[in-house]
Amino acid sequence: MTERPEELGAADVTSGSGLRAAFYGDDFTGSVDALLQFARRGWRGRLFVGVPDRTVLAEAATEVDVVGIAGIARSLGSDAWEAEVRPALEALTSLRPPVIQFKACSTADSSPDIGSLGRVIELGREIVAPAVIPLLFAQPDFGRYTVFGHHFAAENGHVYRLDRQPTMSRHPSTPMTESELAVHLGRQTKLPIGAIPFTEYTSPADLADRLLAHGADGEVGVVLDALDDHHVSLIGGALALLRPPVFAIGSGGLSLGLATADGGFAAPLPTTTTTPGPVLVVSGSRSAQTRRQAMAAASAGWHVQQLPLPADSDAIASVVGHLRAGTSVVLTSDDAVVAASDPLPAIARAAAEFVRAAITDAGVRRVVVCGGDTSSRIAGLLGARSLEIAANPWGNIVLLRAIAPGLEVDGVELLLKGGQVGADDLFERIRTLGT
Repeated sequence: MTERPEELGAADVTSGSGLRAAFYGDDFTGSVDALLQFARRGWRGRLFVGVPDRTVLAEAATEVDVVGIAGIARSLGSDAWEAEVRPALEALTSLRPPVIQFKACSTADSSPDIGSLGRVIELGREIVAPAVIPLLFAQPDFGRYTVFGHHFAAENGHVYRLDRQPTMSRHPSTPMTESELAVHLGRQTKLPIGAIPFTEYTSPADLADRLLAHGADGEVGVVLDALDDHHVSLIGGALALLRPPVFAIGSGGLSLGLATADGGFAAPLPTTTTTPGPVLVVSGSRSAQTRRQAMAAASAGWHVQQLPLPADSDAIASVVGHLRAGTSVVLTSDDAVVAASDPLPAIARAAAEFVRAAITDAGVRRVVVCGGDTSSRIAGLLGARSLEIAANPWGNIVLLRAIAPGLEVDGVELLLKGGQVGADDLFERIRTLGT
């Protein structure tokens, strides 16, 4: 294929700061994962809870390599979605980073009406740049793979085609009934979506040229395969050759690929902290894996009960009593009955009340929140302004430190966990971490 030098990264387009990349995450757990993937390659990052003041955002861009905005778009319907995403993309674009990533879940779950990734493609073209948009949802180290345009996701040691994966095929909000990502995304936008299979990957330069050729042929978004970290790295290198600003959509695999492209080596992240005391887990996840984790915690001596909806003073006092006595607590919601058609706000409000009481009345300094959509809402309700990595104990598990000057949550360690993330004994391992 013929290269188009005027469209490659040699063009004289520079960021207004030393910022290497920026991203918006459509839920908190995904945003944290992006922050971790960048950090693994030595990129200093700051994750904001919602869109901050432009001055604050611009100041952060001069201090770190990557800034992120953690949002809640994944669970929002069309009207609320637009009001959430547009200001975030406009704020990030104002920083003039070379790459802006829309961090989407590695399972690509979305629909025309909820968390529409098709609408993301449309907004990216409108706000960031009218150029071809790379789409990488694969994240091999997390058991997510794309092969010949079809997506696969692991669960309990088995890899399933996405439309047959036990959890995602039955997702309560956005069940995945199609594994071919170009078809799935094509149902969410009228813009043409194409794909490049891994069998056509030869080098970053060749892949960059192929992306441009697909764009020249009229395809707006291009799904990219990845089966291993080599593919992820090659894709990151290809994006680094495109003329900035580049708008791309994808998982933490995309974040890692972008950070790997500069060839730097990172010092190991801290693996532990010394935060004593019991742990509170609040869950908005209906995942079978989260339920298994709650059952394992009960077997380890934790107090496990259903999250009351709405929260009431007697239940809060009871939970605080357990925590003061040194017993860690799990509050589940997969067994809750919620009258509202959208249970997330009610679950988040109730869970936030318990977390706030645990911090202020029981001195809890380590909290686990299960469920990406729930995490997004609870962090905001608690008043956290931004988050930084406190420790990466293992794998994709990340403890964050909340930054909220003057508020009780300031300095509290948060593990924001997707429903399917972590082994059965995760909660007990987090409780004993650093002891």
